[in-house]
Amino acid sequence: MRVIFMGTPEFSVPVLEALVAAGHEIAAVYCQPPRPAGRGKKERPTPVHARALDLGLEVRHPLRLRGAEEQAAFAALKADVAVVVAYGLILPQAVLDAPAKGCLNIHASLLPRWRGAAPIHRAIMAGDAETGICIMQMEAGLDTGPVLLRDSTPIAEEDTTGALHDRLSAMGSALIVQALERLDTLVPQPQPEAGVTYAQKIDKAEAAIDWTADAVGVSRLVRGLSPFPGAWTMLGGERIKLLGARVVDGDGAPGCALDDGLTIACGRGAIRVSHAQRAGKGAQEAASFLRGMPVPAGTVLGEG
Repeated sequence: MRVIFMGTPEFSVPVLEALVAAGHEIAAVYCQPPRPAGRGKKERPTPVHARALDLGLEVRHPLRLRGAEEQAAFAALKADVAVVVAYGLILPQAVLDAPAKGCLNIHASLLPRWRGAAPIHRAIMAGDAETGICIMQMEAGLDTGPVLLRDSTPIAEEDTTGALHDRLSAMGSALIVQALERLDTLVPQPQPEAGVTYAQKIDKAEAAIDWTADAVGVSRLVRGLSPFPGAWTMLGGERIKLLGARVVDGDGAPGCALDDGLTIACGRGAIRVSHAQRAGKGAQEAASFLRGMPVPAGTVLGEG
């Protein structure tokens, strides 16, 4: 098929690669514009932009798609279908209608649960037992379109958003190739009205750890916000991020280290931290972190 690809972050890159590998003609790649990044604040192309250039594909990065000129340029590509995955712009009706077979979205949840911006984070933070990928026909509403294909995966006890992100990206890549192969025979299934939830964008204010919460909730927060923005706590006057955790037996004052190995008491139960990060440094496994910043039993986290 002649495909317009629309995506921006790392999550979208394997999907683009899968479409190319499957032999589809990529008419153009749409992504968000380069943004200032790094210490020098130099403009840096998005992951999809960079990979598309490597593949020799035409890249377009309009600031918006509401203008008649941009919509005409999109329609002029005469695509069979547009594949959209974490693009970052709302598609006006004229854009949705332009491809002959419409626009397909790869959404990282089991719709209608977790429509919206942060479905992977929210699934972990809510303690969902499973999540998955839906291939959805796009319409004007927010992730409201009928579903063509879906696949699920369990959320393991120690899964982080980073780990689940990679798994779901691979699943989405395989599922969209199947959807395009079977597009003329698939029957769209309307989403049920029951069970709709919305995955609001992550607010950095959510990232501060409340050690009076129960261990299950703290573990979900840590894993759901890993690797970004990272759940944080104060330790010795320094803000550190905790990037991996599991629930363990333990009892003590909330925020108190119960041993020398980053087992921390919560309001009920305890967590054992598997990965942590100091400001300005890379993420480390707990053992490496503790060599540079010991946390002896009795240390209280969250103070200062």
